[in-house]
Amino acid sequence: MSPLVNKYRNGFQIGLTHITRHNDPDEVTGIGLAVLRLEPGETYTVTLENEMALLLMRGRVAVTVNGHENVITRTSLFDDQPTCIHASKGNRITLKAEISAEFTLYQCNNEKLFSPELYVPAGGKDEHRGKGQVGDTCLRFVRTIFDDTISSKNADLVLGEVITMPGKWSSYPPHSHPQPEIYHYRFTDDRGWGHAELGEDVLKVRPNDTVRIVDDKTHAQVSAPGYGMYYSWVIRHLPDDRYTIPEFEEQHKWIMDTDATYWQPKE
Repeated sequence: MSPLVNKYRNGFQIGLTHITRHNDPDEVTGIGLAVLRLEPGETYTVTLENEMALLLMRGRVAVTVNGHENVITRTSLFDDQPTCIHASKGNRITLKAEISAEFTLYQCNNEKLFSPELYVPAGGKDEHRGKGQVGDTCLRFVRTIFDDTISSKNADLVLGEVITMPGKWSSYPPHSHPQPEIYHYRFTDDRGWGHAELGEDVLKVRPNDTVRIVDDKTHAQVSAPGYGMYYSWVIRHLPDDRYTIPEFEEQHKWIMDTDATYWQPKE
């Protein structure tokens, strides 16, 4: 199975589009990823059969979880903090779009129960990871929506977002972890592109691409100059090995020192 899923570079249709399916025996990550697009006034209702996270990409939506309603809004992936519903099996969720709306949906097999959560922008802020390192060439904004420090230990997913600056690196130094992961990409411009490393392999990524990350491969990213790169990242905990901190490639750890010396052109 190819690590790069790029069948959707022309965009997604109205309704639900499955990119990967968690219950497909050939899906090596065990993670399902789908895109849901709703027109104004359209409603989508689901009673969860597995753990699921529904991440708002854009729009204004009335969200009802087990009878409790909230209105959520997002206008920009790059400028706005994420809003996300995260729930276990058995919960009933209804989304009613007040304007055109789009969600990404993430799920995995999980029979364990936990209380549903609505993560809103007031609860988070950008982590300026890489700031001050090697001339800010790997400065990126990291948003961890939920992980073991935030969500229930009965949850099997970890979810977040990264904003990569035009012409700069993210997920750097190259790092790895045994838990499977998926990246889903968007850009500030439809012409945008970047590179995704998987060990020694390099993939060219464009808007709406999805990349599978398995086999403990290192995965650094870079965005082409002029184009900001967004990617959501979702990790699935392993039964006896929950995700905590990734392992950075030893030979490149030195760049994490803000006092590290490196070549620069003479003035």
